[in-house]
Amino acid sequence: MLEGLGNELRAVRKLRERSLQGVAGPAKISVAYLQKLENGVVNNPSPRVLRRLAGALEIPYGRLMELAGYLEPEQEEERRRLPSVPVVLAGEELSEAEWRAVAAFVRYLKGQRDEASLDEPEPREGAG
Repeated sequence: MLEGLGNELRAVRKLRERSLQGVAGPAKISVAYLQKLENGVVNNPSPRVLRRLAGALEIPYGRLMELAGYLEPEQEEERRRLPSVPVVLAGEELSEAEWRAVAAFVRYLKGQRDEASLDEPEPREGAG
């Protein structure tokens, strides 16, 4: 039984103030199946269903895959090493390579910011 997954699905659905039908419809599953998922009755939910639920609930797909037991510990650690992504990208369905490219671009931007701060003159005491 996947009680952790069910509890997460129910908690997020209620937090987003969505009805069972309001989540099941966009996820292309029945209300009865969503209820079974929320109650921890389904032992092996399909990754495709989890992806659609992640989109419907606007939560990271990786989180649902982790709760469903699909990610191995080293995969979970790899996912945690990637930088956090702004909420605007959280519902995006990007490949691992695309997420890595996003992470590399963010590192590049941060590097540019750090270089720019080196070019700025030191503030003088008493100035302001």
